[in-house]
Amino acid sequence: MYVKNIVAAQNTSISFEFFPPKSENGWEKLYKTITSLVPTHPSYVSVTYGAGGSTRAHTHRLVKRLKEETDLTVVAHLTCVGSTRDEVAEILESYAASGVRDILALRGDPRNESGADITDFRYAADLVRFIRERHPQNCIGVAGYPEGHPATPNRLRQMDYLKAKIDAGADYIVTQLFFDNRDFYDFCERCRLAGIDVPIIAGIMPVTTKKGLPRMMDLAKCSRVPAGLLRAVDRAQGEEYIKHVGIHWATEQVRDLLDNETAGVHFYTLNNSDASLQICRNLGLRDFSTVSGPTVAAVRERTEQRALAACYMATDV
Repeated sequence: MYVKNIVAAQNTSISFEFFPPKSENGWEKLYKTITSLVPTHPSYVSVTYGAGGSTRAHTHRLVKRLKEETDLTVVAHLTCVGSTRDEVAEILESYAASGVRDILALRGDPRNESGADITDFRYAADLVRFIRERHPQNCIGVAGYPEGHPATPNRLRQMDYLKAKIDAGADYIVTQLFFDNRDFYDFCERCRLAGIDVPIIAGIMPVTTKKGLPRMMDLAKCSRVPAGLLRAVDRAQGEEYIKHVGIHWATEQVRDLLDNETAGVHFYTLNNSDASLQICRNLGLRDFSTVSGPTVAAVRERTEQRALAACYMATDV
């Protein structure tokens, strides 16, 4: 089943993302970690590339193995920077032959700051359009950035670029991680104002160590760490308690997202699903295929209500 169909059927999706290990032995460990989620019936799992697409071949093998040996819905990340149309076409054909039809289309980061390795695809919208033309039956997700993208400081232009990805044929959006849900809700409203009318899935990554926090910010770039979370981390008496703090903070985020009828929650696991599963247990979730939530129409209605309330507040002076 495609992700777009899962979101429509389950209303609130719960999914997990994993990244390529650094060692050869790590791939087998990652496979076992992902397959351990099978009893929880996650909506889907996704596997990323290494920097600059450096682990592309490994990622493809893992995605196809998961598709062949499990009942999991697997989303394959596909970046286009540094790739030719023929290379991307070959990857898509290989996935199609293995029954992999869910693709997260990303521009990717250039291997060097000059961007000299940008070839046939300059923007993610170009990749989305290419996939839609070559494989119209595929389900295509794209990335969204609630707190902005470092390459596009102009937030209005950033929304134009996101709209271009949707117009090119994307079916849903998965956001970058964030720690303050207000940033996510504001992003959703700006999307609707821009005419973007697809499900928006919230990206969540729990803090698990103090030293890992700066690395998370390196990955997320524009994401901010609220003062309340920083105070809680500083107050924690040891690394184990920092993990408790991070899980508690993320639990409250997810609770609020579910209460506010968010279309889905996507956990960035850093290849360790324990913290994400603990968050779900804290919320009483055991079987993710039965999580109740909104329809797309309900999300749209809630967004319109928030926008109307904001207008009333602006005029009530």
